[in-house]
Amino acid sequence: MSLIVVSGALANKPGNGGAAWTRLSWALGLKRLGCDVYFIEQIAPDACVDASGAICALDQSMNLAWFTDVTGRFELGHTSALITEHDGRSIGVRAKDLADLADAADLLVNISGHLTLGTLKPRFRRRVFIDLDPGYTQFWHAQGLAEDRLRDHDAYFTIGENIGTPACDIPTGDIPWRPIRQPVVLDEWPALTQEGPTRFTTVASWRGAYGRVTHNGRPFGLKAHEFRKFLALPTVTGHAFEIALEVDPADRRDVESLQQQAWTIVDPKSVAGDPCTFRRYIQASGAECSVAQGIYVDTRSGWFSDRTIRYLASGKPALVQDTGFGRNYPTGRGLVPFSTLDDASRGADRIVRDYAAHSRAARAIAEEFFDSNKVLAGLLEHVGVTP
Repeated sequence: MSLIVVSGALANKPGNGGAAWTRLSWALGLKRLGCDVYFIEQIAPDACVDASGAICALDQSMNLAWFTDVTGRFELGHTSALITEHDGRSIGVRAKDLADLADAADLLVNISGHLTLGTLKPRFRRRVFIDLDPGYTQFWHAQGLAEDRLRDHDAYFTIGENIGTPACDIPTGDIPWRPIRQPVVLDEWPALTQEGPTRFTTVASWRGAYGRVTHNGRPFGLKAHEFRKFLALPTVTGHAFEIALEVDPADRRDVESLQQQAWTIVDPKSVAGDPCTFRRYIQASGAECSVAQGIYVDTRSGWFSDRTIRYLASGKPALVQDTGFGRNYPTGRGLVPFSTLDDASRGADRIVRDYAAHSRAARAIAEEFFDSNKVLAGLLEHVGVTP
């Protein structure tokens, strides 16, 4: 049995059910393959906050409470560690045991290069970097940024499947990027059928995690800029559209514009604030409708949301903005891309008219392309690790 350590930001994103699934899927998927899996995360003191958002000690933080709850709920509690960056203190697996764990591990799966601790990271014999932010990662690298996260890995994988192909102009630099898909553990996301789509939904952050990026003088926009192109979708189609939207009060005019165009806005903390409520929200939806970050669209990176993958696995069709993913997955039934408001309107109508067929196709796409057994077995084979 191979010993594998997964590292990623879980405690650093408290109250974000979707982000939790992003990291959990790698750990749970590797366990499903028969690997002995540990989850390790590092956290800075100024990232530890209480319920009011004030910086506090780790022991009193909502970060630790979140980490403990989520890892325990998914049977990772005894094989996880939260490490403080300033003093190397570890909660969970004891600090004195982490070095032995790293020495013994067959592989470190470093999601977004999260683990950077110099006392621990170099001890792993094999280290793979998983890029979840195609475009951002490569542009930062071209500018000499984020090198602490990027350096010292044996293999580099990106979910931007078009990177390195003529279809995408994102620079690869000196890194041989290999494509990978985000895994979904299908047993955790069963297909739930219904007669028709009661509403199109998504879970989103209005501006996303990062600011605008400029490369060679060309600016790349945010998700908010893309959403504004499709504000009229509910009124044009007459269908119900809802967003569980994280949005700053400063963007209230955008919220008002959405509501004036018949979008329903709900609080993501209430409906998707932990992994279980996030799953219930998606599986109670009829279908997804979402845009992408402008950088993913404009670069034609092939980026594909792991949230969308969970809709597909649940048998929920996905009406999503095109990032060039049609080079890699079948589209038109179950997965319907759009680039313009007219595209999106016609796509929504098609899904509603033939919902049962789109629902079946959605699940079939998840099974063929995103099944964690297939995705992660391919990763292990490439790096020479046997489950």
